[in-house]
This record gives sequence, structure tokens and C-alpha cells, in this order.
Amino acid sequence: MLKKTMAPKQERSRESLRRLIAAARAVLNEKGLEGATVPRVAARAGLSPASVYRRFPDKDALMRSVVLETLQSYDEGNEAVLTPKLAKLGSLATFGEKIVEQSLAAHRKNAGMLRAMTQFILSHPSAAFKKKAAQISARSLNRVAEFLLLKRKEMSHPRPEEAVQFGLTVVGFVLQEIVVLDPLPEVPDPRLPKNDADLVRELARVLLSYLGVSNKGKTD
Repeated sequence: MLKKTMAPKQERSRESLRRLIAAARAVLNEKGLEGATVPRVAARAGLSPASVYRRFPDKDALMRSVVLETLQSYDEGNEAVLTPKLAKLGSLATFGEKIVEQSLAAHRKNAGMLRAMTQFILSHPSAAFKKKAAQISARSLNRVAEFLLLKRKEMSHPRPEEAVQFGLTVVGFVLQEIVVLDPLPEVPDPRLPKNDADLVRELARVLLSYLGVSNKGKTD
């Protein structure tokens, strides 16, 4: 009898946590780190501030959970999608361009949240928290790298394992600089491609050329 009564309560608790995390992400994306107050997040989730404080003692604890849950969800998404079965359905040039395209779209959609998360991680005093966030991010990157390495026969780089990791890191840094950390996103930068389609094409060209992949017909 106890198990039967506890199960619905546990499910309701998990659902309220999911709503809370989703609400915090939305508020971070719209209002930034400073604007993501507990009352505002609670209201977006349809909860009372008191119910949030029963779960998290302060905003810092809530934000740490949001950051780690978000990074974990990215990792799990990569694990679910980037499978050997998928790798059989296309060339490395195709997948390289698609990864850049989807990464850019995700950065555009979540620029405010990603900016807030970066700010929170960099300024946080806990080395343990920073280490855990870095470990999850590295694991997520590794999943993408391992997927691309299923196509290593299409690479001519002498050290494909190192090259894939570095190439993906470069793409990530570029997207962070252009999209997430851009202080004036409404002002066009003359140094960059004129639109996102051109940006995807050129970033894919950078990645694939570095790996020694023939991408003729995909990014030309």
C-alpha cells in the first residue's frame, strides 16, 4: 500500500521538477542570469516560490541544477541520435554540414540561456561544480566525435581521433563567439558571412577540410 501511494507523489515531484527546469531555461533565455529570479522562474513553472525553496535552498542551488540538467540533456540527446545505424545513411561531408547546421540553430534559439550558463559557470566559486559541468560537456563532445569517427575512412588527416576533437572544439568556439557572446547581435559584422546559410557552409568547409574530407557538392 505504501508503494502505491508513494508512486503518484514521486511522479508529481518529478513532473514539477521538469517544469521548474524548463521554466528556468526559458527565463534565462529571455531575461539572462540576473533576471532569472526565483519568483519569476516559479511563476513561469506555475509553482509558488515557497515550493521552489523547499526543493532548492537558494537561487545558486537552482541554477547549478539547471546547468547540469541542461548539459546532461544535450549529452543524452547526442547519445540517442548519433548511432552507428544513422552513420550508415550518409557521408561524412553530409553529417559534418548537418552537425554544424543544427549546432548553429541550437545556439541561435538558446543564445540567452547559453550566455547565462557560461556566465554562471565561469563566475562560480565551486571547483567541483565547474569540474562536473566540464566533464558532462566533454562527454557530449566525445559522443559527436565518436560518431564522426565511424566515418574515419573518409578522412585523410593522419591523426583522425585528435583532429575530430579539435575540429569540433573550433566550431564550438566560433559559434559561441559569434552567437552567444556577441554584444551587438543586431549589428551585422562585416567580417562574417552575410547569413546563416553561408555561415554553415563556411564552417562546414573549415571542419571538413581540416579532417581531409572531400566535400565537393556539399559546401561548394
